[in-house]
Amino acid sequence: MSELRALIQSPCHVHFIGIGGAGMCPLAEILHARGFTITGSDSGESETLERVRALGIPVSLPQSAENITGREDLIVFTAALLPDNPELVAAQTSGIPTMERSKLLGAMSEGYDNTIGVCGTHGKTTVTAMITHILLRCGKDPSAIIGGKLPLTQTNGISGSQDTMVVESCEYKDTFLDISPTTAVILNIDADHMEYFKTMENLRASFVRFARRAQTVIYNADDEHTRRAVAELVDAKTVSVGLGEECAVRAVDCALEKMLPRFTLVADGAQQGRVTLLTPGAHNVHNALAALTAAHLAGCSWAEAIDAVASFGGAGRRFEIMATVGGITIADDYAHHPKELEVTLNAAMGMGYRKVWAIFQPFTFSRTFMLLDDFARVLQIPDYTVLTEIKGSREVNTWGVHVSQLAQKMPGSVWYETFEETAQYVLDRVQPGDLVLTLGCGDPYKVGRMITEQMTEGR
Repeated sequence: MSELRALIQSPCHVHFIGIGGAGMCPLAEILHARGFTITGSDSGESETLERVRALGIPVSLPQSAENITGREDLIVFTAALLPDNPELVAAQTSGIPTMERSKLLGAMSEGYDNTIGVCGTHGKTTVTAMITHILLRCGKDPSAIIGGKLPLTQTNGISGSQDTMVVESCEYKDTFLDISPTTAVILNIDADHMEYFKTMENLRASFVRFARRAQTVIYNADDEHTRRAVAELVDAKTVSVGLGEECAVRAVDCALEKMLPRFTLVADGAQQGRVTLLTPGAHNVHNALAALTAAHLAGCSWAEAIDAVASFGGAGRRFEIMATVGGITIADDYAHHPKELEVTLNAAMGMGYRKVWAIFQPFTFSRTFMLLDDFARVLQIPDYTVLTEIKGSREVNTWGVHVSQLAQKMPGSVWYETFEETAQYVLDRVQPGDLVLTLGCGDPYKVGRMITEQMTEGR
């Protein structure tokens, strides 16, 4: 890691294979802001690539061996690539230093006196964005690596002038163990990426290892697996957040107004103020508690932090309203795990829409296969569910799973092979007052765009 840190101490040419990925884009944005020469490639067009190109960063499509020119000083690739990706193979045989993005992220995190690492199976992007938003609103100037667009800056990555970095820290294949957090925020620990971890004990042990790298650990005391992980820590200072009276920072007098959380914050033995959130769903009470606590430890007063969080409208692709056309609301959310879908869909159902349409794109064959029954259960929450083909991403379908198997477990649901068919099915049936919510961490938002465009043209 020290050799990599030395390499990125001064601007050089860094090429990103998969630059449009949620974890790759912010790294490219930060290095670009620091004067590095950045190039990139990806497998297909996306909204993220539009922003990257707007910065003046050239992007090649598709990924191919020809994209490696030999002039690069460092090549960074996303973990989503398959081993036989032609551009990755060319990079690894080029003699140019080549590494997975978590190594670069780890080296960058070591350059700050105060690195806030946000981990958890659910809510990482929201809380990372929320902490960053609060710090910025409180007059701080942090750097940040966020898995979604922060509306305040319209970027995923921020290169600040102060010695604080807020880092979304993902457990996938233990990549968060490359990060060196000063403060670790553990939101929850739930069964995911089990094709890698195999057991909950293994998954929990990884979170313990991450927490042991930090001096201070902020954790959700209402989550069982998180409590069990933190109980194994010896030297770290811990700060519990939650609803229980034993929590160091807690929420009392909780309420939902049109699914928007309201609560009184109790910390340091006293009521610190009434918190109002613009992010729907009761689960965001815990997200806000963690974010407020992290911001307070980073130098914001409780009053400043409470005032700042009131203007946080969410991160990109986290219940993001995309358009309202003809009385129909089109929104998008990154939810791709049954627990995330459950809280998001319950929030949507409580917001007063006539009917809620869920358009879901399953992500990875392994997750779909292992959690098939859980997906089937939660996807029956909305009024209507439309499924698209599974996005395999980094996997080969060795599980033999197909979206039709999920649809068979859900009476009344339908599935389509193409986004065009999916959009047309909804367009033929949706009515004013309805919410159309695209869901998944792939590219289901494109269906929402198609619906919006066709409805706008048909006015």
